[in-house]
Amino acid sequence: MRRKIALLGGTFNPIHHGHLRLALDLVESVGFEQLRLVPCHLPQHRQQPTVSSDRRAQMVAQAIAGCDVLQLDRCELERGSATYSIDTLTQLRRELGDDASLTMVMGIDAYLGLPRWHRWRELLTQAHLLVVARPGYSFKPDAELAEYDRVHRAEVGVLAEKPAGSVVHLSARLLDISATEVRELTAQGRSTQYLIPDAVRHYISEHGLYSADAHSS
Repeated sequence: MRRKIALLGGTFNPIHHGHLRLALDLVESVGFEQLRLVPCHLPQHRQQPTVSSDRRAQMVAQAIAGCDVLQLDRCELERGSATYSIDTLTQLRRELGDDASLTMVMGIDAYLGLPRWHRWRELLTQAHLLVVARPGYSFKPDAELAEYDRVHRAEVGVLAEKPAGSVVHLSARLLDISATEVRELTAQGRSTQYLIPDAVRHYISEHGLYSADAHSS
């Protein structure tokens, strides 16, 4: 049987229950053998986080401890250069071999901006794209993305049938939590309990992250 591996990238600044619940729901609903959480090192489409990539990765490790189907992948940190998804997918494809099904998960907001990504048309040579609907976003692509989506869109079953090459759209339960909210509450000295795992909350407190007078670390 073909292996089915997914990856979910992000700054995870910090990781929260919205990320974790989505990841676990996708594993169970789609049947992924494993979902890898890949912290960005030097993100290209947003401002560089003030918290180091290593600390963000450590918070991911704390959050998923004891959940074997969710795994931390530090490949972008170890690369130590600009973070491009095509490079990450190429590296993972080399690791997994040609037969495994590899799927990159992204929100509909990210997908709408796909034509601005580095070597974006090559992504499907290495993986499938699983596009998750988000409240407040409707699928209104430009002409280029609309044609790309028309050509490559498939049903979720394709993830078990082929190693790569398709775009799958899926609705999933999304908890209304944002990393921005977590950072703002922390800076205000307010509680983030039940928004992020306790282990992550304690890590943030221990290292003084996101507080009003915190410095980059």
